[in-house]
Amino acid sequence: MIFLKIFVTMLTAHTIKTLQSLDKKKYRQKYNLFLVEGNKIIKELADSGYEIETIYSINPQNIDFRTTAIEEILPTELKKISFLQRPKDSVAVCKLPENKHLEDTPIQLILDGIQDPGNFGTIIRLADWFGIEQIICSSDTVDLYNPKVIQATMGSFARVNVFYTNLEAYLATYNNPIFGTDMTGQNLYKTSFPEKFSLVFGNEGNGIRPATESFIAQMISIPRFGEIQSTESLNVSMSASIILGEIFSKKSVGMR
Repeated sequence: MIFLKIFVTMLTAHTIKTLQSLDKKKYRQKYNLFLVEGNKIIKELADSGYEIETIYSINPQNIDFRTTAIEEILPTELKKISFLQRPKDSVAVCKLPENKHLEDTPIQLILDGIQDPGNFGTIIRLADWFGIEQIICSSDTVDLYNPKVIQATMGSFARVNVFYTNLEAYLATYNNPIFGTDMTGQNLYKTSFPEKFSLVFGNEGNGIRPATESFIAQMISIPRFGEIQSTESLNVSMSASIILGEIFSKKSVGMR
């Protein structure tokens, strides 16, 4: 029988300072660490490839990790190391994994300069929901391990591979059709999609860069049905949900 190891500890000033610094990318890279907050999300790591270094918890009996030491801390200490306004029960300190690429994924998303952590986290959740295994990101897309991105994914980051790369170099060697999204593309509901392809979403304010657009075979758009033209555009994560819903509804019809 394996027993869970629980240690009651007081965090050192150095540990607190190190963990607090992980809200910035340069320090995540320096220490090769990132944080995951809340038992619900931490439990998603159990069957993933992520390596947990330590779990700090105010209620260690509520989290079941047989291969990771759990250190019990006080609520006041949790508040010091948490990035949330209302800290949850636990914080897991995880090691940054290697930036890896999955070969031959049927459908993948490509993000060209997405900057909002909430948008990125929601798109990762959508990919997880629709069974999309991989998201390709430009080098300047917001960092996956930004605490706000991790929180917004609600654990889906553990099941979707995110690969950062130079998009121009990557797309130059990509062999499947590439679709892009903008306000003037072909009507989504009149577009047919092949078995294997990539779908590009651009920056929230500037859209898809011209250099990326040069590799796109077909632009698609979501038609507006409202009579009053008061909404300028849809949020990128909202667009992603509508487009993916339509793509996979067509796939489900074809499978019947």
